[in-house]
Amino acid sequence: MSDGFEYQFPAIRGIQAQREYYVSMCPMRLLPKLFQFDEDELAPELRAQRQLNRARIPDLSRYITENVDNYVFSAITVSIDADIAFAPFAGDGEANRIGILKIPMSARFIINDGQHRRAAIDQALRNHPELGDETIAVVFFLDKGLERCQQMFADLNRYAIRPSPSLSILYDYRDEAARLAKSLIAGSDIFRDVVELEKTSLAPRSRRLFTLSAIYHATNELLTGMPETTPDDAARLALEFWEAVADQFDEWGRVRNGDLTAGEVRTDFIHTHGVVLQALARAGRVLISKYPKTWQSKIVKLKTIDWRRANSKMWEGRALVGGQLSKAHQNVVLTANAIKTHLGLELTDDELRVEDAYKRGANGNKKATA
Repeated sequence: MSDGFEYQFPAIRGIQAQREYYVSMCPMRLLPKLFQFDEDELAPELRAQRQLNRARIPDLSRYITENVDNYVFSAITVSIDADIAFAPFAGDGEANRIGILKIPMSARFIINDGQHRRAAIDQALRNHPELGDETIAVVFFLDKGLERCQQMFADLNRYAIRPSPSLSILYDYRDEAARLAKSLIAGSDIFRDVVELEKTSLAPRSRRLFTLSAIYHATNELLTGMPETTPDDAARLALEFWEAVADQFDEWGRVRNGDLTAGEVRTDFIHTHGVVLQALARAGRVLISKYPKTWQSKIVKLKTIDWRRANSKMWEGRALVGGQLSKAHQNVVLTANAIKTHLGLELTDDELRVEDAYKRGANGNKKATA
């Protein structure tokens, strides 16, 4: 502390791997001033963190400003490249873990975890300066070499696992579409007890027919662009649609009645899988828009489609790629094209282009094997 000037943080001292670290609270207005980014122009091997993904920042910033009463941010982890001092409030025992962390102003701070949170807070403060008095937890580690700082970054991210899409939807109360999907499952006999709420994929012996994420995305597909103006209207339409669809698939009812296992249906048929549910919703949206009064009488044609996975002539290259279900957007469109054609619905120009490309590819494969 040769310059005589220092930062002082109220802090709690802890021990990890026989090294001291410190936990403090930092006012948000100071966060952008204290903790600068490592230089983006440096080569990766000379940096202590990944480059900032600026495309993420607006969404994170909006999350704060649109939820000022209930946003949640976890602690930021920072390395300090300097000699520090810790002055405990008491002399001995547990009490000496609480005190003042003194850091020279010449110290270099490097964010090991939380650089995007810091950038989002910086952006949010420009429009909402009143947030500056709120605080965020900061964990300080001592590090006088870039090697340990890089290792810390690797260790902090080594075992980080994103929650499954289904679990994220289950715990999300901000997203109206997530709320609708959950209420649909809870209030509908066709989905109750046959939807996996946590996992995004189903084990062969699972007793569930669908995943929450598949219902969520398919229902979103159905309601996109629909004129329903209230959540209740949207929920009512979604329930009517999925109940009408369920009436066309005897296997769904037989699973609920215990006559078939969910695993048997998922193995032999494709109509419970996410790509097909989304394609059904895509076709259903057009059917409802074109025939708002009579769509339910027209959807019965779904019963005459051969939905067996073994029907490769119809589904290979559409819902199936090499015999495996594919959720890629192109496969959703191609599967929906087949359903729309069967229901007597016209394809859009974009759908026709995808269809033409698919047929050219299929014809090319036939010639190659001839």
